[in-house]
Amino acid sequence: MAGLLVAGVLVFLASVGTAITLGPADVSLVNVRDVVTNHLGLTQIPVRVSEDAIVWQERLPRALVAASCGAGLGLCGAILQSLLRNPLADPFILGVSSGASTGAVLVGVLGLGGAAVGLSGGAFVGALLAFGFVLLLARYSGAGTGSIVLAGVAGTQLFSALTSLVIFAFADSDETRGVMFWLLGSLEGMRWDDVRLTAAVAALGTGIALCFLRALDAFAFGEDVAASLGIHVTRTRVILLVLTALLTAALVSVAGAIGFVGLVLPHAARLMFGQRHSRIIPATAVLGAIFMVWVDAASRVAFAPTPLPVGVGTALVGVPVFVLLLVRRGRRA
Repeated sequence: MAGLLVAGVLVFLASVGTAITLGPADVSLVNVRDVVTNHLGLTQIPVRVSEDAIVWQERLPRALVAASCGAGLGLCGAILQSLLRNPLADPFILGVSSGASTGAVLVGVLGLGGAAVGLSGGAFVGALLAFGFVLLLARYSGAGTGSIVLAGVAGTQLFSALTSLVIFAFADSDETRGVMFWLLGSLEGMRWDDVRLTAAVAALGTGIALCFLRALDAFAFGEDVAASLGIHVTRTRVILLVLTALLTAALVSVAGAIGFVGLVLPHAARLMFGQRHSRIIPATAVLGAIFMVWVDAASRVAFAPTPLPVGVGTALVGVPVFVLLLVRRGRRA
């Protein structure tokens, strides 16, 4: 497994380097290497100012944010599918994405909080409020994973309706266009502050998930099995649900709503590496990072110079892949 992970990391690095070369401006892999090593203090190779700005200030931060979002959202999907024993669970089942959309729309359209909050800040607050609503509803509707899923569906529909209502009632055409582009997922204008935030969130989430590998393996067989193995079911479930909610809220607040990553990638990891979460968790993170880097690169160049929202790209790629995974799973059953 260690060898496969090393290979995955190498593929990831090669993917980032290749993705940076794609775009309207011609940048070679040699240029990418020179710019990166110069900024890391390893070399002092002369490069054009324009190439340095394209690589270091624009494309590299965008690729790294894409990778962090792919790793984090894939990780959330792997946790939720085991925790809820639902193969269709993904990060947005908790209503977090819909809540983030509502928060972003309230800031962008109504100006709540103004510049002090910003679109990303509004999205993060909205995501946490939606998650709190879902947990509260699940608590009073009954115990068990089924109530969490149903509460998540209700929360998603409620906050989606609120988002549509605000846009319909208060937004003009320019505001509607800007908000809708963000809601579809956008990695435009990513900077190194966004890289630090998303990378730290994804790394922290992965580290915490690795501490719960035994619990995740047990939850895959049901709560009774987990309890019989000495796992505190309620406490562990709350910790992991809060973890996935915070991860999703932070990533969605930066990049917008990006679907299918958390749904598809854990299934791909299971098909490739088996059912043990000691393999699924790191594999999903690496596969998610590689997947998002390439989807973002394709979205950036497909309709150049106008970029395709990355959420549209993940759906266009994710749906066929998910159908293929379902067909293969059915044949094996």
